[in-house]
Amino acid sequence: MIAEDDRLPADIEGHPVVRAAAALRPVIRGYHDELEREQRLPKALVERFHAAGFYRMVRPRQLGGLQVDPLTYLRVVEILSSAAGSVGWNVCNNNIAQLVSLGLPDEGIKEIYAPGVDTAVAGTAVQGGGRAVPVEGGYRVTGRWPFGTGCQESPWMLGSFQIFDCDTVRRSPDGTSVYWRGVFARSEVQLVEGSWDVSGLRATGSFDWTVDDVFLPERRTMVHHGVPLDNQWSHWPGISFALPAQAWVGPHHSAVITGIARAGIDAFIELAGEKTPRGRTARLCENPQVQDAIGRADTMLNAGRAYRTAMVTELWNTVAAGGDTTLEQRARCRLAATHAADSAREAMDLMYRHGGSTSYRRESRIAECWRDLQVVGQAVTLLPEWYPMGGRVFLGMDPGPRLR
Repeated sequence: MIAEDDRLPADIEGHPVVRAAAALRPVIRGYHDELEREQRLPKALVERFHAAGFYRMVRPRQLGGLQVDPLTYLRVVEILSSAAGSVGWNVCNNNIAQLVSLGLPDEGIKEIYAPGVDTAVAGTAVQGGGRAVPVEGGYRVTGRWPFGTGCQESPWMLGSFQIFDCDTVRRSPDGTSVYWRGVFARSEVQLVEGSWDVSGLRATGSFDWTVDDVFLPERRTMVHHGVPLDNQWSHWPGISFALPAQAWVGPHHSAVITGIARAGIDAFIELAGEKTPRGRTARLCENPQVQDAIGRADTMLNAGRAYRTAMVTELWNTVAAGGDTTLEQRARCRLAATHAADSAREAMDLMYRHGGSTSYRRESRIAECWRDLQVVGQAVTLLPEWYPMGGRVFLGMDPGPRLR
């Protein structure tokens, strides 16, 4: 029997943090030009996000967090992404970085999540980028990491590194290299100017970042077990922290892309009601092909979203009932996230195609959504390689470590 506290909310749209995201959507749109120009989230906007709780959604209540369930978190990400893809991407990744950081020793947790401090964690959980030498009390680390999403608004940066004993890479008993994760103070980090010159998601500020022989105390380090993200936070109480990583990772980037696609469809619907193509006498909305495209796009998008919701819900209910999730369930959750992203791309392509010359004008909302969506779709968490991994699971074959 699932206890009342272990149930997913019946009204996600009514959750305070979801309502806050919806209320801020027009505010975010008002910062559009500054976001594109400055390649970062404006300080005033970041302050409002802290006040709304966006940067502490998945943090445990013991650390001042909201400890929301994954569906509530995904909905907030989706709404913010519909306002600006870069905003949804930054909030989405910052929360996942915080989930990763929950595997730190207690002393490190207390330092990063000190009471009364507006904490945010940028960087990347992906393996590699740094080299560390053990010293008394910690490590001396040198490295360069790409994709420092949110580096301008975060006081902490997450990165992974190899450990070297003298000039020899430290290895585990099975012969593989040993990787650790560490959380660096932003003041110790140098950003690489010009390293984030991209067509979409410009305001994520995902610059490369470096450290040079920085002392990293042991309290801010933890072992990296060799997969993109593993559940090192399961000792925290609550269903959210007992879930497998697949309930969070994959769905998180998928929510960004479905949010952008929703904005793209809405922008095209607005355009179709106003635009009369040159040489025509009827508005776009009167064209049967346009009507068909809108109907198909909306169906594609929402079918993908529904499958993603169903699989995250299934993982939650399994854990809440005291069971262990199966490899098949975890595989389907990742496949659902990838499929939702692919469905969003197909829907957006339909809107872009039928928007005619408006679609490629830089100031067009359709063009903005299309550019941002294409960048999100290139994320490793959403690549087509997840389909054969899932297929190997269903065929009784080893899918590799990323689904275990």
